[in-house]
Amino acid sequence: MTRLPVINMAATGQNITRLRKQAGLTVTALQQIFGFATPQAIYKWQRGAALPTIDNLVILAAVFNTTINNILVIT
Repeated sequence: MTRLPVINMAATGQNITRLRKQAGLTVTALQQIFGFATPQAIYKWQRGAALPTIDNLVILAAVFNTTINNILVIT
């Protein structure tokens, strides 16, 4: 049986945190870019408790000047 790829949520969250800091952005700044009322979604992404939706991944890739493949960690 072929092993299917799986998104490592914790490692993906660490990538989001690292890329956000490299971009010189605070969680609050990222919250404003997305137009979120609270920063809770971003904190959940960073903790690996949730993944961004596909449309939010596209925005993150643009904001971080990278690709979705560089955000997601697939094992």
